[in-house]
Amino acid sequence: MIFKSFDGKEIYVREWTDVKNPKAVVQIVHGMAEHSGRYDAFARFLNARGYIVVADDHRGHGDTDRDTLGYCKGQMFFDTVRDEAELTDFYKKIFAGLKYFIFGFSYGSFLTQRYIADYGEKVDGAIIGGSSYKKDFEVYLGSFVSHLKGEKRPAKLIEKLSFGAYAKKFEDRQWLSTDAENNAAYAADPLSGFTCSNRFYRDFFKGLKSLYTKSYQRGLPRELPVLLVSGEKDPVGNMGKGVKKLYRYYTEKVGMENVTVVLFENSRHEFLNEKENRETKWGTVLNFLEENTL
Repeated sequence: MIFKSFDGKEIYVREWTDVKNPKAVVQIVHGMAEHSGRYDAFARFLNARGYIVVADDHRGHGDTDRDTLGYCKGQMFFDTVRDEAELTDFYKKIFAGLKYFIFGFSYGSFLTQRYIADYGEKVDGAIIGGSSYKKDFEVYLGSFVSHLKGEKRPAKLIEKLSFGAYAKKFEDRQWLSTDAENNAAYAADPLSGFTCSNRFYRDFFKGLKSLYTKSYQRGLPRELPVLLVSGEKDPVGNMGKGVKKLYRYYTEKVGMENVTVVLFENSRHEFLNEKENRETKWGTVLNFLEENTL
């Protein structure tokens, strides 16, 4: 489905709507250098349990910008957050009366962190997966580096400093997941694994800088149910430390009343795509949805 967003931008959206008696809608917000199609198996799992699923390909990603992967005109982070809000409004009208959840993973998790401060009243719960409390020296260094060369050029140095550093934490250098089949599929996917542009990273780091500020804190709905879920060995979450810090921020600093954190033992970044203990991992997300759909 092609969705025309607030500025006329055409956004490609996948829908998994084959649900006889739907309980709720789940809007998935995918990660960096991938696309919504990678969530097909998980979406069908949710369909079978009563949940309609929708997911867009973000600006600079997938079938939204197949010819310019990693780059799009405009402010890629904040425009994408607004796209997600527009999609929420669109599907809430179509599926009026159903509970509505947002599930952001990796880059999508940081979009979702911003989303719940700006638009948290639109949803009945948020799942923030493969994430972290991310406001450190790396953000400011990355922001500086992203301005060294042209905005359309691939940000190879930033990729080396980030993904390269993640890989060094593991003997097999596979930081993405413990599942060899998943890692191979990602590498072979023509719409995944590309190097994002300097423009993307400039906007991404600006988005990260907007998190955890006083204005951000004021926007967070204190009663919103939130599930923080990651692999215990996920380098994006600093091996669990960043996820726990995010939990403390939301609960202790902000005073949010319904935040849960789950770390999967021995799991890396893409916990959804690891076959090992998949029933537990997918079941954790499902249980959160079930508990907040009643």
